[in-house]
Amino acid sequence: MKNKNKKVLSIRKMTAVLLILVMVFSFSGCEASQTEKVEENPDAIEIGLCFDSFVIERWHRERDIFVSAAQELGADVNVQNANGDVLQQIKQINYLIEKGVDVIVVVHVADDEHTIAGALEKAKDAGIPVIAYDRLVRDADVDLYISFDNEKVGRLMAEHMISHIGEGEVVMVEGPLADYNVVQVEKGFSDVLAEHGNPLTVVETQHAENWLAETGLYVTSEYLNNHEAPAGIMCGNDSIAGQAVKALAERRLAGSVCVVGQDADLDACQRIMEGTQCMTVYKPVEKLARKAAEIAVGMAKGRMPEDVTDTIDNGKMAVPYCKLEPIAVTKDNMDEEITGKYHEAADIYLNVEQEE
Repeated sequence: MKNKNKKVLSIRKMTAVLLILVMVFSFSGCEASQTEKVEENPDAIEIGLCFDSFVIERWHRERDIFVSAAQELGADVNVQNANGDVLQQIKQINYLIEKGVDVIVVVHVADDEHTIAGALEKAKDAGIPVIAYDRLVRDADVDLYISFDNEKVGRLMAEHMISHIGEGEVVMVEGPLADYNVVQVEKGFSDVLAEHGNPLTVVETQHAENWLAETGLYVTSEYLNNHEAPAGIMCGNDSIAGQAVKALAERRLAGSVCVVGQDADLDACQRIMEGTQCMTVYKPVEKLARKAAEIAVGMAKGRMPEDVTDTIDNGKMAVPYCKLEPIAVTKDNMDEEITGKYHEAADIYLNVEQEE
């Protein structure tokens, strides 16, 4: 009898375990089915957002703002990061085309040897609108370019240096020429110098491959090894400017040379308040990213923005150009333009005392 009872108990236990397993798998199956339904919702707008890399500080902020703004408008965003590799970016664009996204927004990898134009052509053939974000894609069929007025960025830099220096020699450490923004900034800078009778003489120009910030350190150090300190150093962005200031600081020259950059990075704002960097060009990236998200969602619904009236020649076509205004920021207007809006006072004034 004991053996028989043990057998019955054993069978009951096994039956109970099997019932539990059946219930677990049943619930799991329901969850999987629901997930697939959400992912395959034909009404959902999906935007492909391709970044060249996240080396530059501002890209992190813009990604988050773009994604948040798009989601508020009912769209999903598929973010891709090429890590500075143009061939990888081409693969990512092809992946987004195969996935059937509604719009592709791309910050293209600046590269002299390769171009993403062919991949964007495939997107257009597939009926997917393409937005060039911040950087103009040359010789490519794109539906819209959204960025700041890059010529004005260069103009603001030159105007500040002339007002601060008067006359003197200037070293330029810019980004790669494959990034068309660099060409535009340099044009704006040169135009202002010419308009003022060239009071500043550009004695050396170097371009940082892949926006490598350390180029600012190397170029400035090499120049100082062979020449007297220049009156100013015009830098392609604030990361390069930070490295140029580092080279100056090693020779106790920080603060005696007018260094300018762009992007209003936090450490640049700190240097401005400390007196080692003269100015930065602030580009309100929240406005740029949000506007781009709004345009992308509108284009996914078949609408082109009515307020875009400018165009820009990219070598192949006149591209509709949504152009935003940059702002020159110095110690005098830091609180007005940046404090509490882009960076917090406690961070900006970390190393100096804030004036009341």
